[in-house]
This record gives sequence, structure tokens and C-alpha cells, in this order.
Amino acid sequence: MTTIDYSVWDHIEVSDDEDDTHPNIDTPSLFRWRHQARMERMEQFQKKGDELEKAQVECKRKLAEVQKKLQELECSAIEEAKAELSQVRVEEKQLKKEEKECDKKLEEYRREEKKMPWNVDTLSKDGFSKSIMNVKPEVKEETEEEKEQKHKTFVEKYEKQIKHFGMLGRWDDSQKYLSDNPHLVCEETANYLVIMCIDLEVEEKHALMEQVAHQTIVMQFILELAKSLKVDPRGCFRQFFTKIKTADQQYQDAFNDELESFKERVRGRAKIRIEKAMKEYEEEERQKRLGPGGLDPVEVYESLPEEMQKCFDEKNIQMLQDAISKMDPVEAKRHMKRCIDSGLWVPNSRTEEGEDKGDEAEYEELKTEAGKED
Repeated sequence: MTTIDYSVWDHIEVSDDEDDTHPNIDTPSLFRWRHQARMERMEQFQKKGDELEKAQVECKRKLAEVQKKLQELECSAIEEAKAELSQVRVEEKQLKKEEKECDKKLEEYRREEKKMPWNVDTLSKDGFSKSIMNVKPEVKEETEEEKEQKHKTFVEKYEKQIKHFGMLGRWDDSQKYLSDNPHLVCEETANYLVIMCIDLEVEEKHALMEQVAHQTIVMQFILELAKSLKVDPRGCFRQFFTKIKTADQQYQDAFNDELESFKERVRGRAKIRIEKAMKEYEEEERQKRLGPGGLDPVEVYESLPEEMQKCFDEKNIQMLQDAISKMDPVEAKRHMKRCIDSGLWVPNSRTEEGEDKGDEAEYEELKTEAGKED
């Protein structure tokens, strides 16, 4: 026969409304005072538990950071790292001791919590008094100006190191250099290497471009691996090198395909940049050529009738006068005005006061001189 254990009810505080009180005592006020005092004791006890849990979490966090640092130092070959190694080990030992103390205090707190008597406030709790939805915290995105400033600051500080990494060719050399300079494993390095590739292609340094392109894809693969693992890129770049050095043919082909595709994109961007520079140069030259009326002499020359073009080719004024006399007056005036506005024809006839005679006067003078020759 199953027996019921009633011992669980031995540590229950009797409800306030069941207590007998003296007739001269204000019972409601007494009940309120007792309840308030009990709630304050419970609040203090709860606060103590929260502080112990917080201390335990903080201790574990510090220990994890020290152990991560210890792992990095053990893999490093630098003398300074070896000297720091013993100090970090001592720190790890101290944190482990603190962790045990925190666990012990928290365990004692929970034993004490179990021994506390139940009361009207702890006998039962609301099961579904509210609905809680897990909402992903909103991450503030950086503005374009902030990204640009961050990139500029990083490049100013580490440009020399990024260029050095871009020139490395062996897997082991790249891994060792990133181990010595883990701050380079980031988006800013990848972005600078992309720009560096385009600059080298524009300068027609194709072999160097292909070398830096290889390191660019290395950095991009590391960043993609970090995203897939949801870890800091600085903590997984060794995994990439281990994987790429022992990779199957499929993974190696994926790397090579991405590399070739990237080099094609670099060539395309370099071509666009060169074409843009050429257009800007041509426009600057055109602006320098513009005549007093704002017209381009090359464009005006190409729009002239073939007969007038020959006159300017041979620099023969008599031929120009003859050509004008044979043309329609309105058409001739239009061509002459455009020649003067572009600087292709510079009037040299001036009045006694030294003022220009004007486009129409220039045309009439050429026509008159042509009539005299006839």
C-alpha cells in the first residue's frame, strides 16, 4: 500500500488570516506589517541569489577568455608570447579556484532556499499570466559614412601589413602571418585587397594582380567560414588553412573557380576605370581647345564642307575666299561664324580704334576680297 508523505507540509507558515490576535490590536494592520516584513526578507534572499549567479557567470566568462588566450599563446612561436604564457597559466589557475568557490556558494544558497518554509506567496504561482515572445535584438547598422571612416582608419594603421599579406604565396606563410597579426582577419583587409587588385590591373601589373587576388579570396573564404560557424573570424582562420591544405578536389575546385571569377571581375572594373579616365582626359583636352565662342575647333573642322577643310589644311586664305564666294551666303556666314567662335579662324582686320569688326564684317571682307580677285 502506498503511503503519502505529509512531511512536506511541516514547513509552511500559517496564513495571516488564521492567526488569533488580541482584540485591542488592529488585525488588518498587523497582517499588512507581517506580509511586508516577509516580502522584504524574500527580496533580500532573492537579491543574494542573483548576485551569486551573476558572479558565477562573470567568473566563467573570464576563465573562457583566459583559456582562449592561453590556447593562442601555446600555438605562437614568438618569444614574447612564451614569456607571457606562464603568467596566463597562473591567472587561469586562480580563476578556476574562484569558479569552484562560486559554485560552492551557489550550492549552499540553493540548499538554504529549499529549507525555507512555504507561505501564502510561494505556495502557488501564475502559470500563464503573460505571453513572452523571443524577439531578436535589433542590431544598429553602420551608415556608409561610418563604414568609410572605419575602413580609412584601419588602412592608415595597417596598410603596410595588409600589402605584405597580399604578396604571400604559400599556405603556411599566410597562416603564420595571420597568427602573428590576427587583427588583419576582417572585412577591411578584404576590401583593401580588392582595391589593390584593381589598381595593379590598371597599372598593367597583371602577375602581381593575380597574386594579390589569390590572397583576397583566401580572406573572403575565411570570412565566409566565420559567418557559417557564427564565430569571430580571428578564431577560425586556422580551420580554413587546415581544410584547404587537406581539401578534397571539390573544395579545391570551388576555391579556384571563385578565384578565376574574381580576377575576371577585377579586369572588368579596371577596364571601366581606364575608360572613365580616358573620357575625363579627352574632356579636359576639349575644354582647353574651346575657342572664344565656346566651340571645339576639331568638331567645327569636321563639320565644314570638304572644300573649306582643304583651305584650312593648306592654310591658304585665297582658297578660303574662293570657296566662300561659291557658297550660299547664309551657309557661308554660318560656317564662318562657327570658325571664329571655335578659334579655327582668327580675325586680323581691326578698325583704327583697335576694335574687332565682327563676324559679319569679317565675312563681308572675305567676300569683297574674293570679288576683287575675280
